[in-house]
Amino acid sequence: MSRRAAIITGQGFQDHDVIYTYYRLIEEGWEVDVATKDGRETIGKYGVPLPMDKTAQPLISYDDLAVDDYDAVVLTGGHEAPDRVRQVKAVLDFVRGMDAAGKVVAGLCHGPWIMVSAGVLRDKTACAYIGLRDDVINAGANVIDGDVVVDGNIITCSYYAYVGKFMRTMFEVVEARAAEASSGKQYARA
Repeated sequence: MSRRAAIITGQGFQDHDVIYTYYRLIEEGWEVDVATKDGRETIGKYGVPLPMDKTAQPLISYDDLAVDDYDAVVLTGGHEAPDRVRQVKAVLDFVRGMDAAGKVVAGLCHGPWIMVSAGVLRDKTACAYIGLRDDVINAGANVIDGDVVVDGNIITCSYYAYVGKFMRTMFEVVEARAAEASSGKQYARA
C-alpha cells in the first residue's frame, strides 16, 4: 500500500532535515509533497534549494494541504523556518487536523515549535531540542530526555543527529497505526 507524507518547511530550513527525510521517504516508496509558502522555491540555511533536484515533485502551497491526502506530516527544523511556518494559519489547521484524525505528526529538532503553536502537545510526553524545551513545557507537554519520543500519533526528535532513528520510528508508528485501523481497532489516543 502506498503511503503519502507532507514535509512542511520554509525559508531558512535545516538542510539536513529536509534532505534526509525527503530521500528516506522516497526510498521507502512513499509519495512526498514538500509544502512551502505559496509553493515557492526556497533556500535552506546552508544553501540547499527547494526543489532539490529535477526529479523532485513540484512544491505545493501550505493552502493545498488536506488531511485526507496524507498518512503523516514531517515538521522539519532549522531555527528560522519553523518560526516562520508556525505563524501560518493553514499549517496550524492542517497539523491540528492530522492530530484529530489520529495521523502521525512528527517534529524534528525545532519542528515541534509548529506543534506548540498548533496546540497538539498538551498532555503529551515529548523530547525537545534545548532551545525550545521551555516552549514545549509551556505548551503543556511532559518533556523527558530522549532522542526520539512517541506518544500516540505524536513523534518528537530532540536533534537532527537522530534523524535516522526518527525516520525509522515514524515508519514503524505509521505501519502500526494502519494495522490497528485495518483490524477494526480504534487509534489509541494518548
